[in-house]
Amino acid sequence: MSTAAVYPESTARAFARAADLGYDGVEVMVQTEPISQDPAGLAGLMDDFSLPVLSVHSPCLLVTARVWSTDPLVKLARTIDMAEQLGAGTVVVHPPFLWQRAAAANFTEAVAELQERTEVRIAVENMFPMKVRGTEVNSYRPHWNPVSAGHRWLTLDLSHTATSGSDALELVDMMGDRLGHLHLADGSGSSKDEHLVPGRGAQPCAEILERLACNGFDGSVVVEISTRGRDADSRETDLAEALTFARLNLATTEAAPDSGDGQ
Repeated sequence: MSTAAVYPESTARAFARAADLGYDGVEVMVQTEPISQDPAGLAGLMDDFSLPVLSVHSPCLLVTARVWSTDPLVKLARTIDMAEQLGAGTVVVHPPFLWQRAAAANFTEAVAELQERTEVRIAVENMFPMKVRGTEVNSYRPHWNPVSAGHRWLTLDLSHTATSGSDALELVDMMGDRLGHLHLADGSGSSKDEHLVPGRGAQPCAEILERLACNGFDGSVVVEISTRGRDADSRETDLAEALTFARLNLATTEAAPDSGDGQ
């Protein structure tokens, strides 16, 4: 479960909810909250709730524009360092915004160089175009869809596929064995990045989970839904429903016994 899934609740509360509901681990979204930036504090939460940090999301959002640095590559390097300290296997990062010109100029090469130095998967996430006066604008560089950039690892976000109008199943095929991480959510196809509970939107969430299970996917499936504006009970219900959806559709179906008729 992503700590972002309980926002505006705290990172500590996210660990508590994940433990209570039976999640296997946590993805830490690095936020403005100090403990989300603190490896020692996070290690304490791991001990307190007996939950591992499986992945760390670099502070790529506008609200975290000044967390650690204003340079996306400095942010990424610090995120990798924290992931290594926590034993997390994956770092999630967005392509830089177009106005982050210095990072955008060599983002692909910089990610490749950093990947050579660490065993942590640096998984670049698919994003979506912005709409300005009804016109789609690529606000990321080199592109909101990172598949063609050649990164070794990629994150698939199913709310972002809805917002961008992408074919999620086709994107899974394009990513192939570079798909190392999944943000499980849903979307209706509106221009808003909705992060709905899986099954409440139009994305093929179940089909993708089934495909990953059949293909021996060895990455993490992280529930990254939005519960902003929900009360405590509704938030817990949404998180429990998302977990049940994931477990149900990741369960591999045993092969039917041979009927003896050659089929």
